[in-house]
Amino acid sequence: MEQNLNYYKIFYEVAKAGNISKAAENLYISQPAISKSINKLEQALNHTLFIRSKKGVTLTEEGQTLFQYLASAFESIENAEKTLKRIGQLGLGQLRIGVSTSLCKYILLPYLQDFIQENPHVKVSIECNPTYETIQLLQQGKIDIGLICETPLDKQFQFMPLRSIQDTFVTTQTYLDNLILREQDSIEEHNYNHINIESDTAHRNPIQMDNTYIDTVNMNEPLIDDDTNNNEHLGHLPNVTGLLFFSEPTSQPVENTLTTKEIIEKSNLMLLDKGNISRNYIEAYFDQNQINPGQVLEINNMDLLIDFATIGMGVACVVREFIASHIENGQVIELPLDVDIPKRIVGFIYDEHLLSTTGKKFIGFCK
Repeated sequence: MEQNLNYYKIFYEVAKAGNISKAAENLYISQPAISKSINKLEQALNHTLFIRSKKGVTLTEEGQTLFQYLASAFESIENAEKTLKRIGQLGLGQLRIGVSTSLCKYILLPYLQDFIQENPHVKVSIECNPTYETIQLLQQGKIDIGLICETPLDKQFQFMPLRSIQDTFVTTQTYLDNLILREQDSIEEHNYNHINIESDTAHRNPIQMDNTYIDTVNMNEPLIDDDTNNNEHLGHLPNVTGLLFFSEPTSQPVENTLTTKEIIEKSNLMLLDKGNISRNYIEAYFDQNQINPGQVLEINNMDLLIDFATIGMGVACVVREFIASHIENGQVIELPLDVDIPKRIVGFIYDEHLLSTTGKKFIGFCK
């Protein structure tokens, strides 16, 4: 086939020129060499392709059929060569990138903006998916480059670090204050419920609380005994079994009596959904530090996590760099941790052997 391709090129030029000598000039080869090549092609195809005369050559019916197919093929090759030349001259090309929504917004876009300014004719397509799907797309050859947090990869892929990010827990001051008040009320209610108040004043049995004896009393009995000489029922507590306590927002600061671990465990904790690599990373942190969240709200988007945190829906695990402005302006507060969550590295993943010229140019630009 490789030798036939050369014969096809000669046949194509002769057919266009209608003359062997003119085709020889165009191809910079001798006329006998062209005649020899045509003869070999006719022998290989077992068909006569030209009718020769003193005026030149004309195509046979079989030759016309072959010429139509070759004309389409060689025109396609010529167009491809022109396109490649144009790409080189204008910086044309295509760049397919896979990335999660949050990494695209907060990390990729600044790089893309600068790259497009220098290469305005490059066609860029973005596939926004979780990290594990981005890796799958790269393995399938459907994207050129992925932007992910560092994770174990196949040996065929290269990982180019860009920057580090820090996970953290945030909430609003109002939500935290209400959570603290709720937990304080819960403790007080629990303590009150241990006091057995009987309605029958005939059976008053003293109850010891912190070395202080308090008699059980009737709910209708006054807190101060009418007998001023025997004032033994001072400070009686009412029956509070089943009573709920509600705390109104206050302008006064609430003293934090909870540790961050307790806040995380008792709050409405908002995390990325299961299967997400970031979620797996945080759950590993919980396991290592014996943190057991009670109520978890799963959200599949970091931006939504940030939005829900700022309106006081609970405590959210987010990337500090992505919510920095909200922390600075006081929309949310960052919970202090006894043990910091280890930082993660964000970078580009790609197969160097399969990377397109445009892809290599983009990687080099980002370096």
